[in-house]
Amino acid sequence: MERKSMKKHILTMIFSVILYINPAVAKDVVHTKQVHFDKGTNGATFKGSVKGYDTVEYKLGAKEGQYMRVTLESKKAYFNIFEPGKGPGDMAMFIGNIRGNSYMGSLPASGSYTIQVYLMRNEARRGTTAPYTLHIGID
Repeated sequence: MERKSMKKHILTMIFSVILYINPAVAKDVVHTKQVHFDKGTNGATFKGSVKGYDTVEYKLGAKEGQYMRVTLESKKAYFNIFEPGKGPGDMAMFIGNIRGNSYMGSLPASGSYTIQVYLMRNEARRGTTAPYTLHIGID
């Protein structure tokens, strides 16, 4: 009888630990959007919001030497730009929380660029939701 009780107690403890750890292991949501410009235009505007540790990644094809303009209007959100073959976790070619809410520059390589919209950790930890407007242009 005692052995059965001990086994039940151990299983209850294991189950409790799994329930406790599971939310901490949950993945943050990454929303991916492919950027296409309307025919005859060289830019687009996107409105959205980012919440907590979630991010929004805008994917945009461009060629080496083209000129990219990106502006983010938001009180709490920031953006990074990653060159082709790189993404979150790699070194960004532009880091918005350091360099500001606007990027303009000639592109170093051809391929798919990623513009990542995110919240800083202190806001993400609070579960803040930040609305934003993102302007992207290529010349």
